Amino acid sequence: MEHDLSPSTLSELRRPRAYPAVSVLTPTHRREPEKTQDPVRLRNVVAEARRQLEADPAVSRERRLDVVRQLDQALTEVDLAHAEDGLVIFAAPGEHQVWSLARTVPERVVLSDTFLTRNLVSAHAAERPFWVLSVSADRVTLWSGGTDRVVEDHSGGFPRTRRPENFDVERKERIGDVPSTFRDEDTRHFLREADAAMGMVLREEPRPLYVTAEPAALSLLDELGGIAKEAVHVPRGGLAHGTPDAVWQALRPTLAAETRRSTEAVARELETARGQKAFAAGVDEVWQSAREGRVRLLAVEENYRMTVRDALGEHLAPAGVGDLDAREDIVDEIVEQCLETGADVRFVPDGTLGDASGIAGVLRY
Repeated sequence: MEHDLSPSTLSELRRPRAYPAVSVLTPTHRREPEKTQDPVRLRNVVAEARRQLEADPAVSRERRLDVVRQLDQALTEVDLAHAEDGLVIFAAPGEHQVWSLARTVPERVVLSDTFLTRNLVSAHAAERPFWVLSVSADRVTLWSGGTDRVVEDHSGGFPRTRRPENFDVERKERIGDVPSTFRDEDTRHFLREADAAMGMVLREEPRPLYVTAEPAALSLLDELGGIAKEAVHVPRGGLAHGTPDAVWQALRPTLAAETRRSTEAVARELETARGQKAFAAGVDEVWQSAREGRVRLLAVEENYRMTVRDALGEHLAPAGVGDLDAREDIVDEIVEQCLETGADVRFVPDGTLGDASGIAGVLRY
């Protein structure tokens, strides 16, 4: 199952397909007893997709059989034992993908000439993805991080390794093992190349960057003055050869502190915007501003969801789940629309926005 949504992957998912491109969405659960319902819900929603394919006169028999075969193959790749909060299956003639999301999704089936990507985009933004570069003298490892995990990433030619050097033993004893290692010119060259490669990764996919290393290595990276100098430093060695869980545990205190600082900064920006009459709050008002491209900063409480329907005019009104024409994922639509127009999207802890009803924005004008 897929987890990591890069800009190039999103661009590929959004390209037009031969009809029908089928999107199947269903909520999933991490724990019992809710988890027991997931297999049944998944079978039911895939059965609904098959029913819609069968009933659609625009779908030829050949294409229907192809897409049904893709759905069946996708089902074999679903791992409900390690489910998160939502599952998305994409199937079209000749292809399929399975995405596990750390954000819930509405249960639905959509047949179109493109895949439904807004729930993926919203989940990716909510996960606050970041990069971790773990540095040692002989290996530099890149990790992709999200809400509750890191996984090794091979972008930019990582991991980068070199053969261990046979340092002079007497010299080590004179000036100390670790400092002498990072004064070595070959090591400096190795880390300079890794820093340049990380710069290319950041240009392709900008994210916050954390660097883990021994203090001597962090000092050298500061001295080299590259991308890593501007990163958040975590003085912990050994993680270039470590496990994902070891990296995650080492980062947790730093990530928690960064989240607190970010939340406080968002609250200050929203308060300033109120005073300058550049503030929008609530689904209807933020949706209108998002459609006009006016939102510069969007703040959404992490578990805020709202089901709406189109009212008279261009406004939204609350609706119940299952109501005719209900839009169960309006928050995800707003997030995707804001990202499309260059807004900074921040997910904040529940209760942060007070009387703003779960969603608020700072406007450009």
